[in-house]
Amino acid sequence: MSTLPRISNPGSIVILKSKWYPEFVDSLSSTCINVLNQCGYQEIEEHVLPGSLEIPLAARDILSEDTSNRIDAIICFGVIVKGDTLHFELISQESMRGLGMVMHEFRRPIIVEILPVYEIDQAKQRSSNDEFNKGIEAAVAAIEMVAWRRRILTQ
Repeated sequence: MSTLPRISNPGSIVILKSKWYPEFVDSLSSTCINVLNQCGYQEIEEHVLPGSLEIPLAARDILSEDTSNRIDAIICFGVIVKGDTLHFELISQESMRGLGMVMHEFRRPIIVEILPVYEIDQAKQRSSNDEFNKGIEAAVAAIEMVAWRRRILTQ
């Protein structure tokens, strides 16, 4: 992580979290926040939502209120576990589709670590307190996108 840029004049980052499986989602989020802090972000706002399906609407609402373009990126965390019905597929696909639409509409990075897993142990592995925690990848992707966008938009 020492190669990550420190963001000068950082705006804010918004983290949207599903309330399901908080032991995993909170680990992803707190790990992400630690990395963001190391890169200069102090203004980080977290919102807990009823589930992953509600995250795209929340992202849209937040960005539509950000008239000063203070928000540099949104990061989304959730866990969806495969069950016996199509719920897994429907929620996973609709969450991703919705977030993609919001990202394109508002032209702001939305980083998605909503983990669609077949077994709860897979969520545990991806949110453990080690270098494989997907919160690290989410923070790195956000930082890299913010730095890249600032570079190309000021040319």
